[in-house]
Amino acid sequence: MSHSAPRPRRYDLVVFDWDGTLFDSTALIVRSIQAACRDLGVPEPDDERASYVIGLGLHDALAHAVPGLPEAMYPELGRRYRQHYFRDQQHVTLFDGVEVMLEALRARNHWLGVATGKSRQGLDEALRLSGLRPMFDSTRTADETASKPDPRMLQELMREFGVEPDRTLMIGDTTHDLLLASNAGAHGVAVSYGAHELARLADHQPLYTAGNVAELHAWLQQNA
Repeated sequence: MSHSAPRPRRYDLVVFDWDGTLFDSTALIVRSIQAACRDLGVPEPDDERASYVIGLGLHDALAHAVPGLPEAMYPELGRRYRQHYFRDQQHVTLFDGVEVMLEALRARNHWLGVATGKSRQGLDEALRLSGLRPMFDSTRTADETASKPDPRMLQELMREFGVEPDRTLMIGDTTHDLLLASNAGAHGVAVSYGAHELARLADHQPLYTAGNVAELHAWLQQNA
């Protein structure tokens, strides 16, 4: 094989988390959870507790962020959260280098997916705002399948493309993403520039932890 030939693909399917991995939305999510709590006069989580829930489905996220909240208040708290988030999300941007990285993966004929704790409405709006919709072959959201770390959304993507777990790579900024990968029998790579701290990610032994998108892109070029 000549040096100019494409590297053999280690992974057929590369799946990304959205918030905190591709989209620089961690701070907005934290602020929106806290503002929703203030609206309803319920205890407001600190930044660490609010950021921990990023990547979970909205119901699971609110249950952790506001423990002891009566079940009957979840729908209104969720509505207030979405109101705050959608009002300001147009000011949030992709991390630098995301588009170039995705284009390089597509050029090597990987299937690309998204597995996110967002709702379908939320992801569709984010894909529209970012212009990334054409980059992805398929996506899954927490309101149309099971929330992370249940393996179902990754299992559905693997089944859709006929890809085995050992040929599937999940990339995310939270322990929920790494647990999703391991629960599905797939491989996991972490990014440390999102919601969860480096030490917490390291506990789950990702194949690699990238400090920024450029590092992630370089690793994928050599290893994916």
